Amino acid sequence: MSTPVRNTMKTGRPADGPRLWAPAAGLVAGAAGIAAGELTAGLLSPLVSPVTALGGAVIDAVPPGVKDVAVQLFGTADKVVLVASIVLVAGFLAALAGILERRRPGLGLALAGLAGVAGLTAVVTRAQTSPQAALAPIVAAAVTMVLLRMLIRRLDTWLPRVAGSTHSADTTAAGQGRGQAPLARRSFLNAMTGTALAAVVGGTVTAIFTRATAVAAGFRSSLKLPAPATPPQTVPAGASLSLPGISALVTPNADFYRIDTALTVPAIDPPAWKLKVTGMVEREVQLDFAELLAKPMTERHITIACVSNNVGGDLIGNALWLGWPVRELLAMAGPKAGADMVLSTSNDGWTASTPLEALTDDRDALLVVGMNGEPLPLEHGFPVRMIVPGLYGFVSATKWLTELKVTRFADDTGYWTTRGWSDHGPIKTQSRIDVPRNGRTVQAGKVQFGGVAWAQHRGVERVEVRVNRGPWQKAQLAGAISTDTWYQWQIGIDLTAGDHKVQVRATDASGQPQTEDKAPVAPDGATGYHTISVKVA
Repeated sequence: MSTPVRNTMKTGRPADGPRLWAPAAGLVAGAAGIAAGELTAGLLSPLVSPVTALGGAVIDAVPPGVKDVAVQLFGTADKVVLVASIVLVAGFLAALAGILERRRPGLGLALAGLAGVAGLTAVVTRAQTSPQAALAPIVAAAVTMVLLRMLIRRLDTWLPRVAGSTHSADTTAAGQGRGQAPLARRSFLNAMTGTALAAVVGGTVTAIFTRATAVAAGFRSSLKLPAPATPPQTVPAGASLSLPGISALVTPNADFYRIDTALTVPAIDPPAWKLKVTGMVEREVQLDFAELLAKPMTERHITIACVSNNVGGDLIGNALWLGWPVRELLAMAGPKAGADMVLSTSNDGWTASTPLEALTDDRDALLVVGMNGEPLPLEHGFPVRMIVPGLYGFVSATKWLTELKVTRFADDTGYWTTRGWSDHGPIKTQSRIDVPRNGRTVQAGKVQFGGVAWAQHRGVERVEVRVNRGPWQKAQLAGAISTDTWYQWQIGIDLTAGDHKVQVRATDASGQPQTEDKAPVAPDGATGYHTISVKVA
């Protein structure tokens, strides 16, 4: 018996064929549109593109609590997760546009147009935008809409939707002969292949035209840092303990934490870089990179920390920084009476509010050009960033620095202050257990514990450890590089079989111990004792 053939034209049911062709058409049209937009941005506005602008807008719009959760969940991979999320959402919307355009012509185009409006809004509101940057999202939306319309029309020619379609008669089954179907199918598949290939080629060409990062990296690799004018800071004997698993006294560049709001690392051409001092000053000052490198440099070990670092967290690191004291530049400008804050601005528009006093006293607040003996890595602020001992990074450690505005806390606010965080950010005394790791099983007997403690710009006087809330036992505290760096510590404690809770606390050089009171990272840094569990076998 032969199988009956379903006549979709008689029943009025759609002859959709493979259901995935419409969303696939939307995906390739959207990919080609994005590639066209990014290519346009690469040619006209390398500092801002639709994708990076949307990512930046998401970062700005997300409540601080959500950002903090993201940092805790994903750490320094938060931007990778964000980019992946944007790609997934864009892919979903593109596929949806294909489905809508297939079912009701015009709806898919409207969705693509709305996405273009969102991209345009994000681009024009970025701090580093330019008039020509607005063309990129317009091009992206236009290309997407044209290609989507073309692909869906060809799909309808191959696989008519229903009798009485709103498309022209040549898109209905009645307008097709048997001999036309293979041609229509070939036409659609060729168009899909060509569009997908255009997206790939567009992305490749975009990468070529946006080689600013490679240019900056090339300049960095050939840059010879000036020698420090002041005696180099040496690591004293006994400052580094040999306990396996303890954090390195000096954090390698590759392991140094990175937390900022830049979705992509800004690529700045050092010869074109300028730093301006503006605001409440006797005279505005402008400095270029060559002039900065000619200044007498200071090299200091300084530990910096992110305010989002939870108790026991790893958003902290110690490095050897080379730079020119910020106070020297501010002295050239002459801050006016009444000023109490400096608003520093990054190339990507991010701002930090730093107490003027912290930039003009005798601490080693630096305009940094070098990190651990090499030029700043791009992701850590190349060509110039700011480092201020004793303050959390959100009010001091501006990367890709472009401006210092001398002002007042009453008149200006930094990026995070407007989002509910404090405007002053002194680093709190903290300590961490590195060895053994939480949840590990150890052998009964003398168990070696070790870690780091910090109280930047105050120094650490002692570190103590207790087991199961018993008496505090004083740990061996390694010698300090300076009061601006963290300290390593170590202690051996006799433990019997069973489960044990181990806590650590530090006391700063003024005799003030860290508090046991638990507080979240917002609005000015977490507090509490780092506590781990160990099982003794």
